[in-house]
Amino acid sequence: MPLLPGAEPFRHDGDATGVVLCHGFTGNPRSMRPWGEHLAEAGLTVDVPLLPGHGTTWQEMAATTSDDWLAEAESALLRLHARCDRVFTMGLSMGGCLALRLAQLHPDKVGGVVVVNPSLAVENPLLVVAPLLARLVPSTPGITDDIKKPGATEGGYDRVPTAAAATLPKLWRATRRDLAALTAPVLAYTSPVDHVVGPRSLRILTSRAVNAALTVRSLDDSYHVATLDNDADAIFDGSLAFVREQARSGEGTKR
Repeated sequence: MPLLPGAEPFRHDGDATGVVLCHGFTGNPRSMRPWGEHLAEAGLTVDVPLLPGHGTTWQEMAATTSDDWLAEAESALLRLHARCDRVFTMGLSMGGCLALRLAQLHPDKVGGVVVVNPSLAVENPLLVVAPLLARLVPSTPGITDDIKKPGATEGGYDRVPTAAAATLPKLWRATRRDLAALTAPVLAYTSPVDHVVGPRSLRILTSRAVNAALTVRSLDDSYHVATLDNDADAIFDGSLAFVREQARSGEGTKR
């Protein structure tokens, strides 16, 4: 199946610090590539995987699940851990949830997490009945390009496959359940005006990640896909500074 423009995975071999960047639901690495390139230019080793079912058609995505997306992100983490001294996980929206989940599942391998408008809870009521609707309603209208910056586009699907969406709550529930066990430091970026992920997800993160050093920064000039929006440079520079700070403090070293 041909890939959409810009949807190909991105990898860069750099120094002994590695970063896994996870894109969002129905998105693809296009939304993460400028971030990945910024970190790569700073000398880091970067892996931006294409999650199964993404970057082609929503029909192909309909046959995939949140278990598949997590497995692909996990493979990227293990690849980097095999060659790097420190590894960090980062992500946008559902990718932010994946980044947190990787840190929960592999506390010995993840030295820190950066999330941008992370998705941790049901925002669309249809998701509650999605398993029942999947056969009757194969897809629903998508929400793409929630970007304030004129002319910017993420190249995501304009339809959401109902069957795939029905598997998201499983990932959310597991991540929420284990937030108290999260010990890696977390830097969270949030857009006050976000038409995809509401404020509930951030409230969950701040109230339940009680054993992680959590820093929250506001993206006042961006919407949901902030990695392609007006505050992108703040995310890129801030995440790099976060990685450097953790490296200096001795956090994130391979054990």
